Formats: sequence, C-alpha cells, structure tokens
Amino acid sequence: MSISGALSNALSGLTAASRGAQVVSSNVSNATNEGYMPRSLELASRVIGGHGGVTVTGMTRHVDLALQSDRRLVDADNANAQTRSSFLEPVSDIAGLPGAPGALGTILAEFDAALVSAASQPNVTTRLDIAVSRAKEVAQALNTMSGDFQQLREKADRTIDTQVMRLNTLLEDLEGMNARISPATGHEKAALLDQRDRMLDEISQIVPIRVASRANDAVALYTPKGAILLEGQAAEIGFAPTPTIMPHMTAAAGLLSGLTINGNPVSVDPAGGSLGGGSLGALFDMRDRTLVRAQAGLDAVARDLAERFQVTSLDPTLSSGDAGLFTDAGASVVPVNETGLAGRLSVHAAVDPDSGGATWRMRDGLAAVTQGSTGDGRLLTAMSAALGATQKPESPALPAVGRSLHGLVADLQSNAASDLNEQHRRNAFVTAQRDALLTLEREGGVDTDAEMQNLMRLEQSYAANARVIETVGKLIDTLMRI
Repeated sequence: MSISGALSNALSGLTAASRGAQVVSSNVSNATNEGYMPRSLELASRVIGGHGGVTVTGMTRHVDLALQSDRRLVDADNANAQTRSSFLEPVSDIAGLPGAPGALGTILAEFDAALVSAASQPNVTTRLDIAVSRAKEVAQALNTMSGDFQQLREKADRTIDTQVMRLNTLLEDLEGMNARISPATGHEKAALLDQRDRMLDEISQIVPIRVASRANDAVALYTPKGAILLEGQAAEIGFAPTPTIMPHMTAAAGLLSGLTINGNPVSVDPAGGSLGGGSLGALFDMRDRTLVRAQAGLDAVARDLAERFQVTSLDPTLSSGDAGLFTDAGASVVPVNETGLAGRLSVHAAVDPDSGGATWRMRDGLAAVTQGSTGDGRLLTAMSAALGATQKPESPALPAVGRSLHGLVADLQSNAASDLNEQHRRNAFVTAQRDALLTLEREGGVDTDAEMQNLMRLEQSYAANARVIETVGKLIDTLMRI
C-alpha cells in the first residue's frame, strides 16, 4: 500500500471515529429523555483509487415498531380509563355515602325523622315547621345533584372541544413534519423522528391510532376501526360545543354535537365507533351515556318520591291529578315529564311559608281550607309510612322490584360507588399493562454501559488511526531528508 493510501485510510477512520463519538455522546446525554431512541452509525468499506478505508453510509435509529404500536393502543386505553375515573369520582361524591352528612340518604332520613316527631305532637307548630324545612332540603338536594350532573356534562363537552382543537393542531403539525423529514439526513432526521413520535404518542391518548409507513420515512395515520386521520393531508375533525346542557339534551336527540371527519359524521360509540376509545371516547361516553343514566336514575327517584305523596289515599283533601307535597315546579308530577324532574322538584306552596303557605297543612291536608284538630297526626304518620312503603317504581329507569324510597336512594348511592370501584379495578389492569410495555420499550432504549464500551472502542480506533498518520508523517519526513 502506498503512503497516500495509508494516509487516506487513516483519515477515513478518524472521521468515522469522530462521528461515532458524537452519536455516543448524543445517546448518553438523552438516555433519560422520553421518546428518545438510540442511534448508531452505519459504516461500509470504501475503495477510492484502489485504496481502502471506511465511509459513513448513514445513521440508524433503533425502534421496535410493533412494541411501540401496542404501547400506543394501551396508552389510548389508559387515557380512556383515567378520563372515566375523573368523572366517576365526582359522580360518586354527588351521590354521597350512606349516612354521610349532606348525602341524599341522610337528608331523607332527617325528613322522615321530622315527620315522626311532628306526628307525635302535631299541635306543636315548630315541629311542623321543621318537617316542611326538611322536605325543602330533600327537594333542594335533588335539585343540586341534578345541577351537578349537568355541570359535569358541560365540563365533558368543553373538554371534547379542547381535545378536538388539539387533535386538529397535532394532525396539521404531523403533515408538516412528514414534509420536513423526507429530505432530512443524519442527526437532523433522527431528531425529527423523535419529535414526530412524541406527537404520535400524544395523539394516541386522544384517539387510538395505527401508524402506516410511507415513502421517504413519512407516515399515514388511521384509527383501528378504519377512520383516516392522515394520508398525505391531515383530516379535519369537527365539533360544535354546547355552553349550557339541560337533562333532556342528548346527542341521540340531535341536541348535542357529535364528531365529523372532513364534514362527514363519525361514531364515537365504544363498541364499534371509528373514533371510539382514548380520552375523547371516554368524554363522549360520560356526556351522552353514563351521566345521562345517572340523571335518569335521579329523576326516577324524584318521581317515586313525588308519586308517593300525591295519591288521594294518602291525603284525602287532594283530588285526582292534584300535586302532592312534592311538585314539578308547582304542578303535579306526570310520567311524560320525568326527564329533568330532579332539577325541578319543589315543595308544594300550600305548606311553604316562604310562598304564602302554612305549615299546619302538613297535618290537616294540602288542600285544607281551615285548620282541623291540632291533635290529629294521622296524615304525618301516613307520610312517614309512605317513605318506607315497599312498592315497585313506575319509572323505566329503575328495576321493577319492590323497594322503599330509602332503599331506592341507597341503591343510587351504591351504584355510583360500585361503578367507581369497577373503574378503579379497570384502571389498575390497564396501568399494569402499560407499565409492562413501557418497561419493554425502555429495555430497548439507550444502554449507557454498552455506549461506554462502544466509546472505548472508538477511542482505540481513533488512537490507532492517529498512530498511522503519525507514522506516515515520519516516513514523509524521512523521504524528504533523503
């Protein structure tokens, strides 16, 4: 080999070692950064003018695409579960725990106790006043719970709007990222790929995704159910928020917005919707199903309460169709108006001093014109018995099983707590699954020990090539002296 050939070989080795040290440095410094994938240089032998040497042909970014795809699907499940929990926890708080102060069951028990107390001494006005006050607290508790449920639905609707805007931004950025990645090379391309992966990870929490490779390292994006999010151009996801939501307003009735892709309606149904899953799917499920069912159960309890008190067999002063102690905004409760009843329930004006009524009608009858015997507590006793009477609810939202009103309220509280506990169980499973996949993914990340060993080899290679150049220099000096 000629002196010039040896020098060329050594210089190519120094260049490769220098580039390799840069890659090792980048790997080690980013070892703890989420989304960073380890790199390595691709080397090949070269032949220039009959001489050998080494050339850097490119840089490889190491990523397990199958593992990454599985982890993103689990990310969607995890975001879905966490979002559901964030709504089911306040639902459980709204329903309250049995016996807890301020819970509906506790307030109802206090109303029952006030009726019993008033029945024992029906001539004591203060006891009648307390009974009316407790009845108003029951109605107010139902009103508040209904309002809280609708506020949660409004919160879900607002969050949907926020996430749709973020999703559109990410898809547009992803389209631009594809265009930037295609002509890029080396460290720049690897950094752009890392950035794109972080964007894909964020999208996967909003909706489940499948990533398909395209020419020049570009990607296309689909949901597992076939909706196209990115294929060359980014899709536009449409949604119209609703500032105020009432109990009767549902997506099925056309009163709340669904999602569209490029103007075409798409389903977010968890069973088969093309955009179901992820945090977005959970938000729609909360707004349009879970919280609607919770409201329906509350309305059914309110209806059962009102119907127990508006029968003529309980209060003989009432005529058929008259409102009882608990009214639908002053009117009698009728089945066709059950939706939203909990938010409209009020105590009959005839017994409410604040509305011009008199509390003695709790003792003598809602439609009584004059006071009867002050010692007659039969109506008060009958009211208390009505609360504890076992009867089948008329509402389709409740099982057709005989229950007392106390039992119905306890069921309402129990169901809310049970739903939350079941969700916590689901969360634990999904979190464990995600942690396992993340661990596997990190095992394929930067191994700092291996990088240090690689750096030592690069140092040895650099030193060897430097020694060749030093030797070549001495040979040239000798030739010049000769």
